[in-house]
Amino acid sequence: MGQTLAEILDAAAEGRFPPDDGETIVVPQPSWRDAGVVAFTGHSVVFADEDPAWVMSALADVDTDPLAAAMNARFLNALLERTGRRMDTIDLLTVAPPLAGRPPVELTEIRDPDHPRVRRALLHRDDVRVWAADGGVLILGRGVAGRWETAIEVEPAVRHHGLGTALAVAARHLTPGGLPVWSQQAAGNARSIRAFQAAGYRPVGGEALMVPREQ
Repeated sequence: MGQTLAEILDAAAEGRFPPDDGETIVVPQPSWRDAGVVAFTGHSVVFADEDPAWVMSALADVDTDPLAAAMNARFLNALLERTGRRMDTIDLLTVAPPLAGRPPVELTEIRDPDHPRVRRALLHRDDVRVWAADGGVLILGRGVAGRWETAIEVEPAVRHHGLGTALAVAARHLTPGGLPVWSQQAAGNARSIRAFQAAGYRPVGGEALMVPREQ
């Protein structure tokens, strides 16, 4: 198992996970933008340019099952305070292999760099591309540790008709280089979780992503 976040994620995308040994390890941040925690089954990875001794001390201060300590609110808050960062929520981290052929939904690429959805995506990803569908939007770009990530938006008036799943499948057709595509869904967003799982994305772990406060 690799010791950079990119190596760990690449292995997980192939179904090779860290050992469920109850350990938490600390690895360097993959970029200035992204820090945080990924929790696999029985094994957590803190990706932050912080002293591992401080991380272990902060984890020991958390009054919970050690297996859950890295995702406990008390530890996450301590890490946020120490790094001066912010986070939105803990996400379900999912991944799917690429698909050949054309996407199952008609898409029109949005090439305007000043489009609000493009500008927003560029805060969190590189090499961003955005497509519009009839009633929805598909976003693809390089996110945490250079992985290809997708996000979708479906307008309320056309929900419950399979467009979200179709857009999630479309992302698997559009990822360059035959690489897997990742996505994060908030744990409480059951509709999004169902759509991505129906599109073939499998759960890998949980992720608490921390970004600079100015983003």
